[in-house]
Formats: sequence, C-alpha cells, structure tokens
Amino acid sequence: MQSSISAVEVFIANTTKLFFSPKDPLLASYKMQGVQRKKLIISTLCLMPCLSAHALVNEAVATPTTDVAAPVPAPAAVVQTPQVTAPAVAMNEISSLIASKQHPYLTQSHFTYRADDLDALYKANNYQPIWLADDGKANKNADEAIKLLEAAAGHGLNPADYDTSLLRQKLTELKAPFDVHSKDAALYDTAISLSLLRFMHNLHYGRINPADLHFSIQRRTEKTLDLPALIKAGIAADTVASLPSSVEPQLQQYQKLKQALASYRAPEKIPRLNLVVNSTVRQGDVLPQSAELQKYLAAFGDLPSDKIDNTATTYTATIVEGVKNFQKRHGIKASGTINKATVAALNAPLTDAEHIMRIELAMERLRWLPEISEGPAIMVNIPAFQLSAFDDIKQDIPTTTMRVVVGKAAKNQTPQLAADMRFVDFQPYWNVPYKIAKDEILPKLAADPEYLTRQNMEFVSGSGSSALRIRQRPGKGNALGKVKFIFPNSSSVYLHDTPSVALFSRPRRDLSHGCVRVAHPQELAEFVLKDQGGWDTGAIKKAMVGKNRQVVLKKPIPVLFLYNTAFFDEHNNLTFYTDIYNRDAELLDALTKHQDLSDQVLFAPKEVPPSAEPIEAEAAHAETVVATANTKQVIPVVESMATTNTAQVVRAIQPAGTEEKSVSAAAAVVKTDSTLSP
Repeated sequence: MQSSISAVEVFIANTTKLFFSPKDPLLASYKMQGVQRKKLIISTLCLMPCLSAHALVNEAVATPTTDVAAPVPAPAAVVQTPQVTAPAVAMNEISSLIASKQHPYLTQSHFTYRADDLDALYKANNYQPIWLADDGKANKNADEAIKLLEAAAGHGLNPADYDTSLLRQKLTELKAPFDVHSKDAALYDTAISLSLLRFMHNLHYGRINPADLHFSIQRRTEKTLDLPALIKAGIAADTVASLPSSVEPQLQQYQKLKQALASYRAPEKIPRLNLVVNSTVRQGDVLPQSAELQKYLAAFGDLPSDKIDNTATTYTATIVEGVKNFQKRHGIKASGTINKATVAALNAPLTDAEHIMRIELAMERLRWLPEISEGPAIMVNIPAFQLSAFDDIKQDIPTTTMRVVVGKAAKNQTPQLAADMRFVDFQPYWNVPYKIAKDEILPKLAADPEYLTRQNMEFVSGSGSSALRIRQRPGKGNALGKVKFIFPNSSSVYLHDTPSVALFSRPRRDLSHGCVRVAHPQELAEFVLKDQGGWDTGAIKKAMVGKNRQVVLKKPIPVLFLYNTAFFDEHNNLTFYTDIYNRDAELLDALTKHQDLSDQVLFAPKEVPPSAEPIEAEAAHAETVVATANTKQVIPVVESMATTNTAQVVRAIQPAGTEEKSVSAAAAVVKTDSTLSP
C-alpha cells in the first residue's frame, strides 16, 4: 500500500508539472500537505482501476517503483487536466487586466495612471472581486457604487466620464444566481472600481493639471490621500455613499458652491418668478407682485426671510436692498431700481446653463488648491477685484475684506497662484522690471533728461546678467506705496500699497501691471502681523513712514489668487462676475480633452524653503547707485539717451537671454495716472 501511495505521489507531482510552470502563481493554490494530501492520494488509488496503464506510465510521468503490481488492462482513458478553481479564474483575470492597464468595458480604456491604486485595492483582497463578493450583498454594493457615480453632477462633475450608463446596464444583466468568480464578474467588478477611483481622484485633485493653465502653484510634496484604503473602509462599514465627503475640498467657499449648484439643478425648490413691469420701478412705486418678488429674493439670500412683508403692495426700502444684492450678484449696477436688465435677470430660468457652468468651473479651480486645513489665509478673487483675509481658513465669513486693483486684461493679467507670504517690506524700493523700463521709462527719459529725478528714480548697478537697473526710492509717489507683502512665486507678483487711491472707486479695476494693489494696506499689515509680537497699530503706522525695513514672518501665511466668476462674497451671497480674462472658455476647452492625471504632475520632492532674505532684496547698501539725477551723470552709454537713441541703454539694462520673470506679469503701462505702478 505504501508503494502505491508513493507512486501516486509521483503521478500527482509530475502531472502538475505538465500544466504549470514552476513560477506560475496558481501553482501555490495546489500545494497540499498533511491530511489533505493523504486524502487525495487515497482517493486516487480508489480510482486506479478506471485508469489505463498508459495513463500512469508514459513519457511525461515517472514510472512507479517495481513493487507495484501491474494494473489490469482497462479501456483507454484520457488524462484529465486539473480543474482551475473559481477563485483562481477571477485572480488570473484581475491580475492580467491590471498588468495590461487597459479595460475593455470603459470608454477611456487606458488607465496607466490609476493602475497602482487599482492594484492596491485588489491586492488586499487576494485579487478577488470586491463589489460582487460572495457575501449576500453583491448587488447592493455594486448598486451603491453606481448610484454614487450617477450623482457626479451634484459635485460639478460629468457622470458620463465614469461610464455610469454602461455600469448600470451590465448590473441589470447580472441575474442571480451568478458566478461571482467568473471572468465576466471580474471584468465588471474592476470596471466599477476603476470608475470610482477616477471619480474620487477628480473630486479631490481636479481633472486638469493646474500648470497647463498657468496656475502658479507649488506642487504637493507627498500623497496623503489613500483612495484604495478609503474604498475598502467604505465597503466594510457599508458607507460607500459617503465616500465623496472624505475626498472633496473642505473650504467653505467650495461647500457653498456645491449647495448652490444643487439649487440651480433643482429649480423646483426655488419659486419661479415672472415679474411684469411696464416701466422702471423705483422705491415707493406701486409693485403688485411685491410678495412674489420678496419670496424669490429670500430664496437666494438676497433678502432676509424674516423681513418679508406679504401685505406690501409697493416697492419698499427693504425690497430695494434685496434687489441691490441681486443686482450685485448678477453684475448689474446696484442702483436698486427695477429696470429692463434687472427684470430680465429676475425672470431668467434658474437652470440657466451659464450660471451652472460658472459654478462648476469655480469648483474645479478650488480642487487645484493645496490642502489648507486651518490657520490664517489671504484670498484674492481676481474677477471680483476683492481681497478676503481669514483668521482661520475654516471661517464662514472673512475677518476683513477690501477692494483691490488687478492686472489689466489686455496684456498684464494677474496670475492664479498659491504661495506662502513670508515677508513684509515697509517703505519699499521698487525695482522696475526690464519690460516697463524699456517700453515706458527710457522713451520718456530720452525726451526729458530730468524724468528720473522727478520720479525719485535712480540707475543702480545691475545684478546677474544686467549691466544697469532702474529703481524707485522709497517715499512719496513710490509705485508700491508704503508697504508691500511678499510671497515668493514664479510670476514675481505681490500685494502692495499704491498712491493712486482714486482707482479703488471704479467698478472695474483691472488697471495694474500684474501685481495686486490693496485699498487698505495698514489694515492688511495689522492682519498679517497680529501674531508677530511687537507689531501693534502704532508700530505699523510708524514703520509705514519710516525707513526701508523688512519683517520676516514667524509663520508663513498662505496666499491664494483665485479666478472664480462664481463666488460667495463677504455677505454670503453668490455673485457672478464678468470673465475679464476669458479664462472660463480656456478651462472649458481643457475639460473636454482631459484624461487621467499622473501623480507626477501633482507631487514633487519637498523644496528648500526660501531664505530669510526676500528674493527682491532692497537694502540700499547692497547696490551701487550709478545716477540719481539726469542722464548726463551716468556713464557715457547712458548719455546718449538725452537725444533720441535709446538702443544702447536698452542693451545696457537688458538681461542676457530671456527677460526677467517679473516681465511675464507686467508688460505695457496702463495710462490711468501719472505714476508708474506695477
């Protein structure tokens, strides 16, 4: 008997070699030891009479030992191929699909950039289905995941990007009982997982590489979001439906926009208004539809609900204020009078595609921002010409707000960026960018040798590749005013004061060379330095009229330059702004072509923090003043500017190679006042 067992062991071992390579991962599934192996051998011996001698003795199978009796001849039989178990089929299919980085079910079949996450998700489950798991909840889990993807529009995303129709159709075709370990089940299961991974990645990081649209942002230094772990935890806890809340931006601005999007997508929640007026309505005029108008305004927060007077039949002062809020939100002059433009906006369908589009684009741009969980922050919304400062980024309403002037739309657009404010420069010098010096200052200097003197400017020895440089000294008329706020960035822009305060009264304020001028610089300085120690209001006022002085912040403050044409203002009202730079169309076009984002474009090795000295060091002793008065005091090459030829001087101040980075955000001067300003 023992000899028979030994012979069968040889048979099993060699037969296995016929069908599997030594490195085949499935081979491990067939290794048995101890009792299990002995039971298989005994079962095989019992079947021995049914096997032909040829089945046991052939070229591929070792001959049994001599003490085994020759079997009785029997009808010829075919050697049976070992049957691959059901789990092994699913394992093989899922492993092969991940290795191929192609999915036959999905519209966007190539998934190279999501392959690692997909592999991590199934590796933890031994490469077995996770949505169609054989646990009695197969249909329920898959249905929950598809419902989540079908609701993508509520997050400003497109459900079609996640093949929701196909996934829903195939789920209905899977009729119970079905083999959850089959090839088809494996393909369908991975299709759900891949679509969900894409949805969650898009929801957290956005669909577009910010750098492709000139968003100056320091890339994240590490990947802290573990999407496979979140999905596995959601399945285990039966909380798949809540997965979006664990990855979407937590900024109050984003959450408000998402709520507004729901309202615009569900107009039945808001009363439809059909206001009929025959002429302009002013305060005190008869307004038969007063109650309807008040209810409509209250639905959008333009009018406090406790201020509604259903008995009113005239255009009261309270309703006027509500209409003004509505007009502000829709880019209409906030006069309070109900004119044709206001009536058209009030009667426009709430499902207005343009408003929905602007909200969705604003949400997409907010996904690009680095994760700022707490602490102070400064936010500038470019098309709103508005700065908001928060003691804590989690605040609903900003601590302080102020008007700003941004870059002129034609040539000097202020960039979108995210950077850390590290320095405050009181009584700053202004280093004139090469482009401004060449195009504006030198021609004026050629016509008027005393121009530099009147503008409090001087030639100084250049640094790096430039022979000469023009700068404006601190003092009255300095283009940067009394203080500037520095946050090192690739566009070399900053926040600063300005002597041209009249510009802040204009409704449209894209008037600078690219930097952002602030209406209340002292107030901003107080916000920035409040935790610095020794910088109360008195100290700040003194520094603003003293000598050039730089303050290094103990803790950097995040600065965000946003471009959102849909934005909740300081009064918590959703406002739509003019697309002054036409960037909405640019983003829309990019979204029609988007593919999976590579993590390589989102993450980068941690950069060395900037030194304690600002990039634009302004200390007077660090540079040699070449001339402070007229051009005849300058070296001979500059003397030629007193006539008409500025070419030599242009070459003298021109950096070798390309222009300075600051030029990218500053080109031609805006002729709005007599003072040159960035």
